[in-house]
Amino acid sequence: MGTTGDRAPLAEQVGQLLDGGLPLTIVAAGDPVLRQGTVPYDGQLEPALLARFVEALRVTMRAAPGVGLAAPQVGVPLRIAVIEDPAPVPEEVRLARGRVPQPFRVLVNPSYEPVGEARAAFFEGCLSVPGWQAVVARPAEVRLTGQDEHGRALDEVFTGWPARIVQHETDHLDGVLYLDRAEPRSLASSQAMAERWAQPTPQEAARALGFELP
Repeated sequence: MGTTGDRAPLAEQVGQLLDGGLPLTIVAAGDPVLRQGTVPYDGQLEPALLARFVEALRVTMRAAPGVGLAAPQVGVPLRIAVIEDPAPVPEEVRLARGRVPQPFRVLVNPSYEPVGEARAAFFEGCLSVPGWQAVVARPAEVRLTGQDEHGRALDEVFTGWPARIVQHETDHLDGVLYLDRAEPRSLASSQAMAERWAQPTPQEAARALGFELP
């Protein structure tokens, strides 16, 4: 459990951040806060401030726009993230990637573990690494545990694209960027993605750029 001394600076930091208006500024790769990891949430923010912070994460995620946002991405080293994916994609993309709509969710102190050995590889991007994407092979199914913003236990199995989202956001809480797990030869600019690699799967990119898929 955090001490009173631990709690005050975080609460003060979050309060000052929220007083600056919305959406919040998303920090970019190179900022140490994205690499230092996070402290577990154990009540450092009183309920009203926590609710304001969660809402700020939601507003900022939607404005970006993105399908997930972790507290370190707005400069706060707390183990909290939000996800939401309306999944506005063509049917062929939905089928290939297992991308189905996800309601707004708050993940507090999340952790995940693979379910089975299957892996899936797709291009992935990040709001903190704007302008670039790369192929990341991840477990196709994971079990996520933690709590929601009300302290209720979370224990759920995610598959397909939702599994990728929760892994990506939970990684942020451990100081891990998707680039740490990516195939280096797959790195592509947003322009290259739009012009060359918008296919539902990265198979053509793998052949052309010279990397292997699982």
